[in-house]
Amino acid sequence: MKSRVFSLLLILVLSSACAFPGNPAPTTPALNGTQVYQTVQVRLTEAIALTQQTQALPTQTLTPTPPPPTATPRPAGTATATALPATPTPTTQCDQAAPGNPIDVTIPDDSEMYPGQTFVKTWRLVNTGTCTWTPDYTAVWFSGEQMGEEVSVALPGNVAPGESVDISVQMTAPQQPGTYQSNWKLRNAAGVLFGLGPGDGLFFYVRIKVVVMDTPTSTLLPTKTPQPTTAPQAAGPATLTLSDTLDLDANARNPAAGADLLLGQDTSLNPVFLPQNGAQIALWGGVAPSSEECQQSALATTPLRVDTMLVGTYVCYRTDAGRIGWLRLNGYLPDSQTVNLAIYTWP
Repeated sequence: MKSRVFSLLLILVLSSACAFPGNPAPTTPALNGTQVYQTVQVRLTEAIALTQQTQALPTQTLTPTPPPPTATPRPAGTATATALPATPTPTTQCDQAAPGNPIDVTIPDDSEMYPGQTFVKTWRLVNTGTCTWTPDYTAVWFSGEQMGEEVSVALPGNVAPGESVDISVQMTAPQQPGTYQSNWKLRNAAGVLFGLGPGDGLFFYVRIKVVVMDTPTSTLLPTKTPQPTTAPQAAGPATLTLSDTLDLDANARNPAAGADLLLGQDTSLNPVFLPQNGAQIALWGGVAPSSEECQQSALATTPLRVDTMLVGTYVCYRTDAGRIGWLRLNGYLPDSQTVNLAIYTWP
């Protein structure tokens, strides 16, 4: 590098020395070699210094910009099944009940009743507990309408787990029309209540509709009223449900003896009046008969169908004791197979 600079400067000096015009000039003294050398050395020194200065300038080094950070993909989350605590298996209680099949043996929900009508409600329950029910267990009134004097009924016998029992309660419909519900539960020998299902259990119930008693229309009212000379042997209202009997000599329902009439069913399961113990009946009509008229009617032991009779229809009868009388159909409720009557028996 230095040799190149030196050669360049030497050429420049020599060129400058030969660049004068060609006019003759006065004689020039010969060049002093030492001067030339010193001049070249000075120029060379300056050139070297300039070169070193140029080389000494700092050079900006481009630092490569690092690439933006790349998100490192994470492994896709894998659903891990978390073990849940085991659900404890419910233990069966000592005392627990379930509905039987059917639970309503009698009086289905919303059965219609007449005011003051007596009836027997029967439930069928299954012992689903681990303890045997004994006669010390009772069905007790829990809430709602009481419907009668009975508030507690003992179980009829032992009921082992898995067995069923029919529980019957005598009840009386309220006097006012409306819907009524009576709720019941079971009570064990220790006095603890339980019901249908685990824990305290649900109550079982009876629900009825008390309806206004039908009365004969004006066209069906008797045109003449019997005028007995003496007091009747028996008279008054009577209500019968399916399989009930009636003693027409005493107006007594389900007597131990002396029944004259049964509310039963024919072969087609239609409700019928069936004479009992030699009693006889005969369809009369919409006007109240006299004793003589009933005696002359076609009395027989033939059943009379109830559901085809009009309200206000009269039926003549002769009791098992031979007394004459009449009954009037005041109403019939097909849902509960219930009839409401009025009877009059001459002595």
